[in-house]
Amino acid sequence: MSQYYNPNRKRNLYDSNSAELFRLSRSKIDLFLNCPRCFYLDRKLGVAQPPGYPFSLNSAVDKLLKKEFDIHRAKGTKHPLMARYGIDAIPLTHEKIDEWRDSMRRGITVQIHGSNVVVTGGIDDVWINPQEEFIIVDYKATSKETEVTLDADWQIGYKRQMEIYQWLFRQNGYKVSPTGYFVYCNGDADKEAFDAKLEFDIKILLYIGNSDWVEQTILDAIKCLQSDNLPLSGQDCDFCKYREAVKQFEK
Repeated sequence: MSQYYNPNRKRNLYDSNSAELFRLSRSKIDLFLNCPRCFYLDRKLGVAQPPGYPFSLNSAVDKLLKKEFDIHRAKGTKHPLMARYGIDAIPLTHEKIDEWRDSMRRGITVQIHGSNVVVTGGIDDVWINPQEEFIIVDYKATSKETEVTLDADWQIGYKRQMEIYQWLFRQNGYKVSPTGYFVYCNGDADKEAFDAKLEFDIKILLYIGNSDWVEQTILDAIKCLQSDNLPLSGQDCDFCKYREAVKQFEK
């Protein structure tokens, strides 16, 4: 991974005076909430946290799920999982669905009034119900012995993700249901043999989102970037704790 990591990035830095639009992704908003200092170092000074390894298996599951739901999108029918869970909706057919899924280059976007900041997000899927409300859907993959839930403290990031997406679509003028769904794939490691095949137990988890916090958080993040002072660290930021621990020996 080191060949791709640049600890002194010069591009994609926030400059309030620039005529070029600055893309602020959903994941960076989450970073701001977790640690304003790491957010400032990354987005304004070009010093990002070292990247983790890519989750290739998760990406494969994501791609296969999209293919499955796209089959039913083309037919205007429910995926069997939706029928099993009694979800009165079908995958949305829309000319921008591929654009919205492209988190790196396009996604769904909103420019913040009075700034050069464009908030972006790349969704996994959108369904639509008989009330013509958009339903935001996110795919997740894991492998654990216990039942998958949304109850763990660290999964607050999943919930924020859903709520930011709901906010983005509402800001674009779409009618959005507060109900979102996580299509959660849990790899089964209890089979007697691998047989070159990994099987998943797939569940749909309902989540009622509340995006009331999103806009103010974005404004706070922009205000943070506009400051000339390095903000405080997040209370539970492991990266900042590591840097502080290293300083003791470097001195």
